[in-house]
Amino acid sequence: MKKQYRARKRVPRTSGRETNGRRTRGNARFAWTGWDLLNGDVVPSLTVVLTTKGCSWARREGCTMCGYIIDSNPDAQASDIQKQFHEVIAHYGKAFKIVKIFTSGSFLDQSEVPIDVRDAILSELKGTPKVIVESRPEFVTPEICDDIFRINEHVEVAIGLETSNDCIRNNYINKGFSFRDFVRASEAAHANGFTVKAYLLLKPPFLTEREALEDALRSVRDAAPHADTISLNVCNVQKGTLVEALWKKGLYRPPWLWSAVEVLKGTHETATVICDPVGGGTRRGPHNCWRCDREVVAEIKEFSLSQNSASFTATCIDQMLWEYVLEFEEFSYGVPLVP
Repeated sequence: MKKQYRARKRVPRTSGRETNGRRTRGNARFAWTGWDLLNGDVVPSLTVVLTTKGCSWARREGCTMCGYIIDSNPDAQASDIQKQFHEVIAHYGKAFKIVKIFTSGSFLDQSEVPIDVRDAILSELKGTPKVIVESRPEFVTPEICDDIFRINEHVEVAIGLETSNDCIRNNYINKGFSFRDFVRASEAAHANGFTVKAYLLLKPPFLTEREALEDALRSVRDAAPHADTISLNVCNVQKGTLVEALWKKGLYRPPWLWSAVEVLKGTHETATVICDPVGGGTRRGPHNCWRCDREVVAEIKEFSLSQNSASFTATCIDQMLWEYVLEFEEFSYGVPLVP
């Protein structure tokens, strides 16, 4: 398993981040091409993950499921970040309808991405129909949105809301902000004509499979009025996290893929919900019984591009086991019934 883990430990977390296609690794951790939805059409996209000083929240406290601070560089300078971006653009060009700029932190946090670097990157992508950046809500202010709008009008701000339940978000995930903070950030972005994407986490630690499923369904409905797109992040076990510590002790199991399917089928009429189950079908990623994992992962990705629930046709005998877990796991005192 050691070799298998090394092969995927640096894969960025995402639902909705396409991980197929060519990748290049230079100073930037990852860059790859894929396909995404834009105004109902499937269009080519480019994803760039830049190495920065790391998430400021992770440097202070950190989220229980996120291990990306390991991949940061405390000595990263503004020139380093700009060089990474230029290397990727030189390799792939800018002929993409969507470009995603990720730092595994907050692109709008000037302590992580200096203002001049932020502005230079957004200016260079001014001709791209949609530029997606990630940020914690405290950095999505009216002032920052005004500044960005003067440079690039085609921005989508992606926020890791994780859940609409403040208790789960702050006690189980340790995000350090409220649902109201997310709403304020969404309002600031929308006021400038930007679109908003909300990341929701399926199965934070300390929840049973049923509790996680019900929380995700409720969170999609709560977030939908404030987000143009919802990305369902199906939790995977990342190195150096509390989730990993629980998993090693047999106290956490990544979510079933069937649970992700249930959320997508149950909310597709409420919002545009996308999902890319990173690590799907592996021990550290969301999985069913191993026999049907590849087919179910493919159907989840197909649904994310089509938004057609008819994409889901897979069946497997392990669905009965999943239903058993949903019914009886609450009686196991937090211990997963199935590995």
